[in-house]
Amino acid sequence: MALSFKKDLEKYKDLDEDEILNNLSAEELKQLETALEEMDPENALLPAGMRQKDQTTKQETGTFSRDGLLKYLEKEAMEYKDRDDVVSFTGERKGKVFIPKQRPIETRQEEITTLDPELEEALSSATDTELCDLAAILGVHTLVTSSQTYDGTSSKEGYNNVIKGEKMTPVFDEPPNPTNVDETLQRIKSNDSSLTEVNLNNIKNIPIPTLKEFAKAMEKNTSVKKFSLAATRSNDPVAVVFSDMLRENKTLQSLNLESNFITGAGMQSLVDALRDNDTLTEIKIDNQRQQLGTTVEMEMAKMLEQNNTVVKFGYRFNQQGPRSRAAAAMTKNNDLVRKKRVEADV
Repeated sequence: MALSFKKDLEKYKDLDEDEILNNLSAEELKQLETALEEMDPENALLPAGMRQKDQTTKQETGTFSRDGLLKYLEKEAMEYKDRDDVVSFTGERKGKVFIPKQRPIETRQEEITTLDPELEEALSSATDTELCDLAAILGVHTLVTSSQTYDGTSSKEGYNNVIKGEKMTPVFDEPPNPTNVDETLQRIKSNDSSLTEVNLNNIKNIPIPTLKEFAKAMEKNTSVKKFSLAATRSNDPVAVVFSDMLRENKTLQSLNLESNFITGAGMQSLVDALRDNDTLTEIKIDNQRQQLGTTVEMEMAKMLEQNNTVVKFGYRFNQQGPRSRAAAAMTKNNDLVRKKRVEADV
């Protein structure tokens, strides 16, 4: 059974809303918009600004002044006294009255030391030498710097013999390495007998191929006994060619590769080469850009135990195990060298 009110709605099914809206005038559309805005002002699904029609376009009527009203309301709010929050039936105010903490003003008073008149007179008439002796008895003689004489004589510049700063000695930068790289390389290749030491330290612009040429030239050289290339930006390929050089060269006694970019792989090749070398007595490989690791340090310790000629090994171990083994191996090698020297003297 159909409801009665539904029968009245049947006639609106075939209405064309677009046609009706097109036939409305501008004033009628405005009235329709206003009516739609006021249809459901409490719809929670709509934003607050869309539940009420816009009335800001209204003009001022009569003597009403919006700015004057706002100023009046602001003035009233500023002059309105806050209500006291009191406890019921007693009239007492709740809470405690805020009292800001007062920080005590620090007053520094100079301590005035008073002595007996006899001591005052004795100190005022004492010489510098007597004052220094008294300072030594009291245990404050360290105030006298090394630039002053202990006999209490004052400096020529007018300082009393109590405290005087020492004159600082300027420290100048090290001069650049004067080694001629190309000339030194040619002398190594020609096996110059007068060239027994090569120092390329701190020359950072040597190309890697040139460093490899130095290693190749050192394979057949029989004059150079000390070779240093610290802080030359040497890397693993350079370490590999110098490892090959250590297997061929039987003259070199000292090699310095400190402060470079050699990693664990390049250092492993040097360690393997030193197992077969019996002429090198000193090698320095500390202060590389990155740590070498426990495995490489253990291989270093094993190499020193197998090698009987290396008596100076420039590397700071980070692990306790390899450090102890390396120290024992170095002690053993130095004892062997000492025994050979004693036997030779006998």
